[in-house]
Amino acid sequence: MEKLSFTMKATSAAAGTRDRAIVGVVGSGNLEVLIERRLPADICKIDVATAAHGFAAVWEAVIDDFVTQRPAGGLHISINDGGARPDMVSLRLAQGVRLLEERES
Repeated sequence: MEKLSFTMKATSAAAGTRDRAIVGVVGSGNLEVLIERRLPADICKIDVATAAHGFAAVWEAVIDDFVTQRPAGGLHISINDGGARPDMVSLRLAQGVRLLEERES
């Protein structure tokens, strides 16, 4: 298992009021993403646990794109990867942030 960690400067804080969100399932080439609000509003930290070794540059590019395109400040994101492609990683990150923005019922 390779473990990667990225701490990035965020341009804006994540919207919404939920404290945490979880999306995806590890299995069959997918991934699980846990998002928690617990950092300063200008920081986003992403920890990745992946069985696919040697893809740190790809992970960094996908994460940089996510933090650049979405309000991700204040978030600590944990990713458990089962071999997902970059487009699936982007989708799950977007779904997680969107879930944070929804009202709690």
